[in-house]
Amino acid sequence: MSAERKDVTVLDRESSWDGVRAVVAGFGVSGFCAADTLTHLGAEVIALDESEGEREQREKATLLQVLGADVRLGEGATATLPDDVDLVVTSPGWRPDNPLLVQAARRGVPVWGDVELAWRLRDAKAAPWLVVTGTNGKTTTVQMLETILRSAGLRARAVGNVGTPVLEAVMDPAGYDVLAVELSSFQLHWTTSMSPESAAVLNIAPDHYDWHGGAEAYAAAKGRAYEQVQRACVYNVADPQTRRLVEEADVVEGARAVGFTLGVPGLSELGVVDGLLADRAFVENRLQQAAELGSVADLYSDAPHVIANALAAAALARAHGVPPKAVRDGLRAFRPGPHRIADVASIGGVRYVDDSKATNPHAALASLQAVPRAVWIAGGLAKGATFDDLVTQARDRLRAVVLIGRDRTVIADALTRHAPEVPVVEVETGQDDLMDRVVEVASSLADAGDTVLLAPGCASMDQFTDYAHRGKAFGDAVRRLAERA
Repeated sequence: MSAERKDVTVLDRESSWDGVRAVVAGFGVSGFCAADTLTHLGAEVIALDESEGEREQREKATLLQVLGADVRLGEGATATLPDDVDLVVTSPGWRPDNPLLVQAARRGVPVWGDVELAWRLRDAKAAPWLVVTGTNGKTTTVQMLETILRSAGLRARAVGNVGTPVLEAVMDPAGYDVLAVELSSFQLHWTTSMSPESAAVLNIAPDHYDWHGGAEAYAAAKGRAYEQVQRACVYNVADPQTRRLVEEADVVEGARAVGFTLGVPGLSELGVVDGLLADRAFVENRLQQAAELGSVADLYSDAPHVIANALAAAALARAHGVPPKAVRDGLRAFRPGPHRIADVASIGGVRYVDDSKATNPHAALASLQAVPRAVWIAGGLAKGATFDDLVTQARDRLRAVVLIGRDRTVIADALTRHAPEVPVVEVETGQDDLMDRVVEVASSLADAGDTVLLAPGCASMDQFTDYAHRGKAFGDAVRRLAERA
């Protein structure tokens, strides 16, 4: 006979977790952090993953086993949910229809993501969360926000989907003044009790429909960022879906809707006036005054999506009480991570740009709109996305297109329909020197003044480990081309 299930919903970091039987599904970065935290709290932990993992993962598994956890790695490890389980903490990438999670749902076992666990384990003096989500621009915006907060003298950290598990930051004994939290739609799907100080949804565009089951479910997952917001729901004036999500959210009484726009800001908005970043939301006399937050020239790029990201980060910081000078200083100091509109080289008057992080059509379009004329390198795993809108909007900027990856025909078909005049070259997937061949072909198609732009609009895992591996391969190939020039 099964033991009576413990009610984990009433537990926090001060509670006794003794006797709680918790399964951690997935043993990646967030999974290890969840398993380690629950083990230290006294729970009986079973960590499961179909992969045996790299050396580092196996070493972490050994460490947890020494601490008393049961770690099961390898094929078949996740097929069956163990008996008498009180809680499942899932990796954010696991789909709701995963057999293990389906078994949990049938048994009535709570399924949390690591973000949900982190929220429940915050202490009484926990740092407030400033949440950033959206289809594109999340990482850049949350890192901009971190830089702004630190410019204000605050102990702040960018966490979540940006790389550092939010649970790790929450359990840090030194603590933080505020956390800049990047959340994906996957993470938000598994999060229900979070109440951030403020949140921003940057944009909504087709992505991960295969995971969520369609556009409506994907947007609804993003909209969870606004649920129970305490101060400000920051939305994109140019994207009506983000405003709709604000209107539908159940927020804390007194929370405000604050827009950001590339145009002149209206009341309760941040925007741009004569090249200056202006705040008409967090000033005393919004009818007649605006606070200057720096200029477009302060940013690392004047691409429209970069300006939008800066305004969203500024809005969240201003909602937290950061003064205008710290916003300006933070934006001036910020530089993006690799593979985000990164200049690699200029060869024979042709600019080579690595935006491998552009893993969906919306992000790729933003990159294309930031250059006057491009030889566009695209393709990979389309994740169910279509490219008709992108091609229609960017066709006049395309000198030529070089296609790679499993789903390259999806892009080729869109180009045939909407830009048949644009030259298209497909480079076969199986070539050992894939990126050298891609760069060679792109170079032959480019004229002086053009940009060879790697903005694939697709995920990379059909040919590369991840987007960073793809971007590095491109950069290395460009540098080899420069040596031969």
